[in-house]
Amino acid sequence: MSGSAKVRALVACSGLAVCFTLFSARLVHLQVTMGQEYTAKAAQKHVDKVPIYAKRGTITDLNGELLAQNEPIHTVVADGSLISDKAALAHLLAGPLGMDEARLTEKLSTQRESKTENKKVPCQYIVLKTKVPESVAAEIRTGLLAQKLRGVRFEPDSERVYPNGQMLCHVVGYVNSDNTGVEGIERNLEEYLRGHDGYRYIERDRTGRELVPYRGQERAPRDGHHVRLTIDMAIQQIVESELDAAVKQFRPKMATCILMRPQTGEILALANRPNFDLNSIEQSTMDARRNRAITDMVEPGSTFKIVTTAAALTQKLVRPDSYVFCENGAFSWGGRVLHDHRGYGDLNIHDILVHSSNIGVAKLGIQLGEQRLYEAIRKFGFGERTGINLPGEIAGVVHPPHRWSKVSITHVPMGHEVGATPMQVVAAMGAIANGGTLMMPQIVHSILDPEGTPVQVFQKAEVRRVASAEALKTVREALVQVVSKKGTAALAHVPGYTVAGKTGTAQKVGANGKYESKYVVSFAGFMPADAPEFVALVMLDEAQTPPHQNYGGLVAAPIFSRIGERTARYLNLTPSPEEPGGNIVVTQADRIRD
Repeated sequence: MSGSAKVRALVACSGLAVCFTLFSARLVHLQVTMGQEYTAKAAQKHVDKVPIYAKRGTITDLNGELLAQNEPIHTVVADGSLISDKAALAHLLAGPLGMDEARLTEKLSTQRESKTENKKVPCQYIVLKTKVPESVAAEIRTGLLAQKLRGVRFEPDSERVYPNGQMLCHVVGYVNSDNTGVEGIERNLEEYLRGHDGYRYIERDRTGRELVPYRGQERAPRDGHHVRLTIDMAIQQIVESELDAAVKQFRPKMATCILMRPQTGEILALANRPNFDLNSIEQSTMDARRNRAITDMVEPGSTFKIVTTAAALTQKLVRPDSYVFCENGAFSWGGRVLHDHRGYGDLNIHDILVHSSNIGVAKLGIQLGEQRLYEAIRKFGFGERTGINLPGEIAGVVHPPHRWSKVSITHVPMGHEVGATPMQVVAAMGAIANGGTLMMPQIVHSILDPEGTPVQVFQKAEVRRVASAEALKTVREALVQVVSKKGTAALAHVPGYTVAGKTGTAQKVGANGKYESKYVVSFAGFMPADAPEFVALVMLDEAQTPPHQNYGGLVAAPIFSRIGERTARYLNLTPSPEEPGGNIVVTQADRIRD
């Protein structure tokens, strides 16, 4: 071999060696260095992580009645590659799905671009309809089997439904399209109700079908916890029906009623008007969805006089038999004249509450002084959230003494210049009823795991002592007389039972800061007075009545009476021996302003 031939052979061999070296290096790089990365990318093309959704927990009342539950539904999906007769399939599905047959045929003919075959092929995932009930899905399955049609499958899902519709809507709340709680218990206990979704890795072939034998890692979902409320739906129904009747009669701007056990703070019923249907959220307004029991504040009016009277007695500034001169109906203080609805001379502490004397309670406030009166108001829970397990609660408004005007010391004692929520008012009356302990209102009884075992039980929570036992005994005795022929709430009487309570007629403040001829009327009371089983508040804003009848004793008190009578019958309460029954007859002369 000549020298030039040897050189050419050497160059060729060297070139081949270099090429093979480069190819070998590339192969090592792809197989070893980048092996895991490319394996993962390949898996991504054929392996999917499919979520397995957890079931949301249920919400029930105290007795286990379902208030929110999950109803099985399906998403109807078609696989165009498996459909042999689109017209027959569309004809079968049109009726049960409530869809146009021509539109269905068009959807079943949907195609997609195939990258591997470089042409259009039938789409393998066509959503025909969502939220299809189980009964409809079963009907379609039967039809498919009978006609031997293929290409339709049903993906299971669930829909949140509320069996009671409008009832208790502001407490239960609702979920959005993502199944996330938006209002009420659904929102506040979202972390318990939602649960935790699981997942499953599945492998598909080139046509997109799942290869069941090659299923990978799987984690089962953890269903949500169940929530049991303190609400008794039998009492709730009583409250809702009576509130509906009151709204029909008086056409108020809003109405609220709350029933609570004074010894524990458990809420037995809560209703607001306006309300809305939990199953038709899209048809409701923001105004209707407000839980006014905790989000609205009003001047409490004369129901607030229990606070001032209890504070003056607790501080021993007066005794139950002390008399206060009520100026015969007109009292000048700070350049303003304060009036009573009727002229009174000397009234004892008992009768100041019975006759709801503005002047009498104002003079008690003057004796207390600004600081002690302010502290007493805060002790009763005004100016702070009650802590109830519902979203959106406000604290109300109680101005500190340095912001009071010259006349505030006479206005605040009778419930003016104070902003309170209905929940605060009923909690304060509950403290009077139970002997002096302010209780945190409870709306949730317990939380149970998916198997129904309690994991958390909410015990009663005492907030603080509000007044002395002796002072509250005097206040309770006076409140019993309020619900008598001589008191302002005669129409709150419940035949056969001793009732205690206080009326309120609060004049509303307009946008200009001045009082208008619009009123919020209310009655807060408890029964039986000697051993209270429940305390209740009825409140109506701008009830449509003649001016001489727009008082708490004439509007709210009768509603309380009807609710109290039906609730006492349901709870099988023992009648009071000194109350044989019969209705109190109230004449026009007895109808006095509170």
